[in-house]
Amino acid sequence: MARRGPDLRGATGDLTLQSVTKEFGSFTAVDELDLVVPRGGFFALLGPSGCGKTTTLRMVAGLEQPTSGRVFIGSTDLTGSRPYERPVNTVFQSYALFPHLDIAGNVAFGPRRRGVKDAAARATEALELVQMGHLADRKPGQLSGGQQQRVAVARALVNRPEVLLLDEPLGALDLKLRRQMQVELKRIQTEVGLTFIHVTHDQEEAMTMADTVAVMNAGRIEQMGPPAELYDLPRTAFVANFLGQSNLVRGTVAADDGDVVTVTTRAGQVVVPSARATARTGDVVMGVRPEKVRLEQASDTPNLNGDNMVGPGTVVDVSFSGVSTQYIVDVPGLGSWTVFAQNLGVDAVARRGDSVLLMWNPYHAFTLPGDEDLTAGVDPDVVEVLT
Repeated sequence: MARRGPDLRGATGDLTLQSVTKEFGSFTAVDELDLVVPRGGFFALLGPSGCGKTTTLRMVAGLEQPTSGRVFIGSTDLTGSRPYERPVNTVFQSYALFPHLDIAGNVAFGPRRRGVKDAAARATEALELVQMGHLADRKPGQLSGGQQQRVAVARALVNRPEVLLLDEPLGALDLKLRRQMQVELKRIQTEVGLTFIHVTHDQEEAMTMADTVAVMNAGRIEQMGPPAELYDLPRTAFVANFLGQSNLVRGTVAADDGDVVTVTTRAGQVVVPSARATARTGDVVMGVRPEKVRLEQASDTPNLNGDNMVGPGTVVDVSFSGVSTQYIVDVPGLGSWTVFAQNLGVDAVARRGDSVLLMWNPYHAFTLPGDEDLTAGVDPDVVEVLT
């Protein structure tokens, strides 16, 4: 049993989960999770509903206790302790502000309850940090959703926790305000230097804000690392599909000369640098991101210049989205491929019905083990439409 009492709130250091499992009856929500979150970092737990990310956060907060395993901050074992005994605070999506108190009173509530003498001064400092000091005398009902979220962050920061947990904190905001708050939360985290752990199902949100992202699936971490690394070189089909989009095809390794792996697909051979090949023998899955692929008219004679090429295929859909245009291309032997082309001019790169070639630099491709499910990580509704 962990130590109890005020001494736990003084714990400092990295957050460590050791073989943490959480079971609800016969259902395992979190499965033997080992995780170290370095002190002072902005860490994101990313995954679909039901993957275990919120349960993990609740075990760190003390709102749930592990079925087995331990939770530490530094060398201090928090397992078994209650939420108020831990140096941890949580910001929820619902804000949970007291409607009868003004903003200053909401933020000062926690320190006052613990008998902190300078509670009002701390509240003022926290409100200035989130740029809400000028609205200290307002009631929550007089504020916008974004302003209430800032107050909720201030109320958590005023307690000076070692770890701040963010549970889908921006989910109730509209897109424009959500993006503004992403920048603001990153600024606040950088300024205060606390450990932030952000739980979200929004890929863009995780990649925009976090230094490190852990992609969760079925109670386990599929892959963890800097956002750019996870996006550029996914190690599983789930990560490739959940973190953005990927064109994935099955193939067989025909040769491996140490520098590049040659993969035979149903539409011809392509090469992948060995450093980007998770799998290098037998059956594999080859992948490339849609924005890395370019289209060329099949009637033209393309300059390969070392690029991979498959096709021809037929453009079956064109969708303009402002910054880019999405093309869906049906390639015999490979199925539907998605291509994003930046809109640099007025004219589209291709039109529906065009016969096109698909080309990409080998250094943008990757391989995965051949037994990977090509639809893992894809929204089930999208899979149903595609099939």
